[in-house]
Amino acid sequence: MPHSVALITTLAAGLGLALVMGFLAIRLKLPALVGYLIAGIIIGPGTPGFVADIGLSQQLAEIGVILLMFGVGLHFSLDDLLSVRRIALPGAVAQIAVATALGMGIAALWGWSLGAGIVFGLALSVASTVVLLRALEDRELLDSVNGRIAVGWLVVEDLAMVLVLVLLPPLAGWLGGTSGLAGNTEDQSLLKALGITLAQVSVFVVLMLVVGRRVFPWLLAQVARTGSRELFTLCVIAVAVGIAYGSAELFGVSFALGAFFAGMVMRESNLSYRAAEETLPLRDAFAVLFFVSVGMLFEPAVLVREPLHVLAVVAIIVLGKSLAAFAIVLAFRYPLNTALTVSASLAQIGEFSFILAGLGVALGLLPAEGYSLVLAGALISIALNPLVFRAIEPAQAWIRSRSGLARMLERPNDPLAELPMTVDPARLTGHVLLVGYGRVGRRVAEALTARGVPIVVAEQNRELVEALRARGIPAVSGDAVEPAVLIQAHVARARLLAIAAPNPFAALRMIEIARALNPGIETVAYVHSEDEAELLRKQDIGRVFTDEHELASGMSRHVLDRAARAAAIRPVDA
Repeated sequence: MPHSVALITTLAAGLGLALVMGFLAIRLKLPALVGYLIAGIIIGPGTPGFVADIGLSQQLAEIGVILLMFGVGLHFSLDDLLSVRRIALPGAVAQIAVATALGMGIAALWGWSLGAGIVFGLALSVASTVVLLRALEDRELLDSVNGRIAVGWLVVEDLAMVLVLVLLPPLAGWLGGTSGLAGNTEDQSLLKALGITLAQVSVFVVLMLVVGRRVFPWLLAQVARTGSRELFTLCVIAVAVGIAYGSAELFGVSFALGAFFAGMVMRESNLSYRAAEETLPLRDAFAVLFFVSVGMLFEPAVLVREPLHVLAVVAIIVLGKSLAAFAIVLAFRYPLNTALTVSASLAQIGEFSFILAGLGVALGLLPAEGYSLVLAGALISIALNPLVFRAIEPAQAWIRSRSGLARMLERPNDPLAELPMTVDPARLTGHVLLVGYGRVGRRVAEALTARGVPIVVAEQNRELVEALRARGIPAVSGDAVEPAVLIQAHVARARLLAIAAPNPFAALRMIEIARALNPGIETVAYVHSEDEAELLRKQDIGRVFTDEHELASGMSRHVLDRAARAAAIRPVDA
C-alpha cells in the first residue's frame, strides 16, 4: 500500500489479540486484564514473531489514561477532593517516602549508587492511574468514601511525580549522573526549577477552577442545543484531549492530571452524566490498549535472568506499599475496610513509573537492569491487583474474628466514633438515621433539617463528621455495616433509616442490623441501577431509588412524609 498503516496494524493486532486472550482469561477464571497483558507480551519485542509499534501503542494508551481520568473528574467535585485532603496529602507523601526508602534499601544491597536507589524507589512508589480507577469502577467504589480517598491519594502522587520529573535533571549531577538533558535545564538551579514548576501548576489550577468552570459547561450546553449526538460526543472528547495536551505543553502538568481537572470543571454542567455515558465505550477500548502497551514493554527474559530481584521488587510494591498505606490510614483512625481498600488500590505501579525509570536511565542514574525490573514489577503487580482486592473480605473477616486485634486496629480511643455527651437526648429519639453524607446524603439532610426533622449522620469521612458536629448536627464516624456504628447513632430509637451510600450489599447488611436492633424501623435506600434496586426490593426493605437527581428530591419527600405522619409535621408538597 502507498501509505503507512502502522497505526491500523497496531490497533488491529492489539485489540484483536486482547479480545482473544481476555476471553481465554475469563474462561480460566482469571481477570480479563491478565489476558490483555499477555496479548501485549505476544506482540511485543520480547517474544518472537510479529512486533507491533511500541511508540504508537504507548500514545494510544495515553489517550486511554486521558479519557479515564476525564471520566473520573466528571464524577468528582472539588468538594470531594478537599474533603479527603487531610488524609490524602500526608498519606500519599508518607507512603511515597516509605516505598522510596524500601527501594533505596534494596538497591544498596545490590550495590547501586544513591542516585539509582532514589530513582528506583520513587518509581516503585507511585500507583498506576488506569489500574486504580478500573479496580474501583469494577467494584462500584469510585463514589464511595474509600474511592474518594484513593483518588485523592492518586492526585497527590501525580502532583509529586510532576515535581520529581522536573527536579531530577538539575539534581542528576549531584546524584552521580549527567547534569541534565538539555542546555536550558542544565543552567537552571534547583530553586528556580521548583519555583517555575509550582507557578505553572498553580496557574493551571486557577485557570481551570476560575475560567474553566464557566467556559466549558457553557460550551457543552451550546453544542447540546444543536441536537447532534455526534457533535456532543466530539465536544466532550475534544475538551478532554485538548485540555490534557494543553496542560502538558503549556504548564508541565501530566496528561492524566490535566484531564482530571477538565472533568472536574465539566462536572459543573447539568450534562455531565450524559458526557460520561457518551465517552464510556472509548474509555474502555483505550484502557485495554493501555494494558496491551504495558505487556509490550515487558522483557520475559528478566524473570530467568534475575528471578530474586524481580521477587524483591514485587514484594515492595504489593506488600511494602500496601502495609505502609494500611498503617497510615489506620493511624488517621479510618475504619479497617477503608485501610484495606486503599492499600489494595495502591498495590501496583504503572505509567509514571515507566516515565521516571526511563528518565533515570537517560540521566545515567539508573542502570538498564533497573528499568527492566520496574517493568517486570509493574506487569506482575497489575496482574496480581484483582487478587489483592479479592483478599480484602477474607482479611477483614480474619482480623475481626480475633476481637483483640480488631479492637486494637479499628478506631482506638476515637472521639468521633461515638456521639458527644452534649447532644440533646430529645434529638436521639424518633430521628432519621442518615448513612452517607456525599452529594445525595447532603441534599437529603438539608431538606430534613430545613423542616425540623431531627437527624443523626453516620459517615466514614472523618473530616465531614467534624464539619457536621461544628454545625451542631449529630454525627458519628465509621462504616455503618458495623453494628457498633449504628448503635452509636442510636438506631434502636430511630424512626427511619435512610441509606445514601450506593452499595446494595452493604445496604442489606445495614438494614439487617437495624431491624435486629429496632424491628419497627422503616428504611429507604439509594443504589446505582435498577438491577441493584430489584435485589433490595426482593428483601422487602421499603422504598428504593436509583436516579441521583430524582433521589435528591424524591428521597427527601418520602423521608419527610414518613416523618411527618409520626411527628405531626406537614409533609412537603410533591
